[in-house]
Amino acid sequence: VLLVRNKKEFCALGSKCPHYGAPLSKGVLRGERLRCPWHGACFNIRTGDIEEYPTLDCIPCFKVTVEDGKVFITAQKKVLTLPAVTEHRQHLGLRRCLLNKNTVLLLGGGVAALVCAETLRQEGFTGRIIMATREKHVPYDKAKLTKEMNLKPEDMYLRKPEFLKAQGIEFLPEKEAVSVDFQKQRVRFMDGSSQKYQQLLIATGSHSGFLKVPGADLQNICTLQTPEESSKILKLATGKNLVIVGASFIGTRLDQASRLPAPARDTNGISLQQQSCLPGFWLGTAVFIAWNFLMNTQTSPFQMLQNKGVKFHMKTELSELKGKDGKVTEAVLANGENLPADVVVVGIGSTPNSSFLKGTSIARDDKGAILVNLHMQTNIPNVFAAGDVVTFPVELLDGNRSSIHHQQVAEAHGHCAALNMLQRGKELHTVPYFWTTMLGKSIRYAGCGKGYTDTVVKGSLEQQKFLIFYIRDGHVTAAASLNCDPVVSLIAEVLYLGKQISKEEAE
Repeated sequence: VLLVRNKKEFCALGSKCPHYGAPLSKGVLRGERLRCPWHGACFNIRTGDIEEYPTLDCIPCFKVTVEDGKVFITAQKKVLTLPAVTEHRQHLGLRRCLLNKNTVLLLGGGVAALVCAETLRQEGFTGRIIMATREKHVPYDKAKLTKEMNLKPEDMYLRKPEFLKAQGIEFLPEKEAVSVDFQKQRVRFMDGSSQKYQQLLIATGSHSGFLKVPGADLQNICTLQTPEESSKILKLATGKNLVIVGASFIGTRLDQASRLPAPARDTNGISLQQQSCLPGFWLGTAVFIAWNFLMNTQTSPFQMLQNKGVKFHMKTELSELKGKDGKVTEAVLANGENLPADVVVVGIGSTPNSSFLKGTSIARDDKGAILVNLHMQTNIPNVFAAGDVVTFPVELLDGNRSSIHHQQVAEAHGHCAALNMLQRGKELHTVPYFWTTMLGKSIRYAGCGKGYTDTVVKGSLEQQKFLIFYIRDGHVTAAASLNCDPVVSLIAEVLYLGKQISKEEAE
């Protein structure tokens, strides 16, 4: 049990974050908000309710009494012994009422749609909720696709099918939307069926960029977006020649190579000079910059990967893929170098899954991202959008639009959209929080570093314990750390409260 004292008031809570089990005693307490030290989830210390994602579950609260200067906590033993994620679900509200004919249709099977559905139920919506997705599975933890590639799909599920059914959330897998008639409020699907709605959430995510070189249609050229693709890469690449193509953060992180149970015989990472990171990936890129601070140290992640047989080919590009019997065998670089390749993994940016909206009146930017306001509303009445498919006004960028492709932000979008479907007038208010792990080293990152012009580095790069502040217009807009928990969570909380940290204060 975690005992918290806020001024003269005591609260007793579950001691671990339901998201990944972080010890909340190491977190950050500001007023009645407790923030997780690992991934930035926030809880209300009075109720245990979620105040910031990525957690999907509350933490339990226990009765506290004070007698003769002593604090007593009363709790049921079964609550103390069961894992938080199996016992303490988010506080769910009313169930489906068949008399309520209102239908909310959610396009997409990721966390934005999931949180929207759960929030609608928590807040008392009793109508029909339909989640339609081209995925084969219920929403799953996509971070595990690179972290634990030998997992079964059901081991990645964020919610079991039975949970969704119990809450009256209809889940329709392998149901890809191909068109929307906004006037008739109807969505048509690939299988020829259609569905009418009263309110619509578009949360269809994004997809990896495609290679545009000769040989791109050969077999064993993979992207990494689904459990099936993760398992396929693991099976094909173990003990073989693996080439990872991409200059995006996901591509260059090379988790795939570092986490194969039996190391790939020869792993090559190609940085595509002409394929710069898309704007939507600036958040991940800023974390990658934090890794770059370690580039010149003897124990840098790059050096450690090189020691494991990973070779980096920077400032070049892929010009051709060659094969035999229809399967890739060789990657040809623009500098003339040839790399043996039994498997090629492509990570060259991302494109919003919004092509099915082409020809409609919904507002999109030149990259296809849907424009939404701080209520997650599009320019079409009763149509909302969330997650990777949108570009939205970012508070820490002075209201300028950006796309942020990360789980925590997508969940905040889904929550905000649900409240506004219920006419709550809720504006999005969140501080992006990003994390990653490579070879046992964890980076935390919070804020919005886009357009930063300066950095302040505290700590020791050589000892791999440091904090990096990203400065824009004389103030901190983001921070990244290694082995300095919970300082990034503290900075996230300061930014959340709307306070500014000057460069001088950072120094």
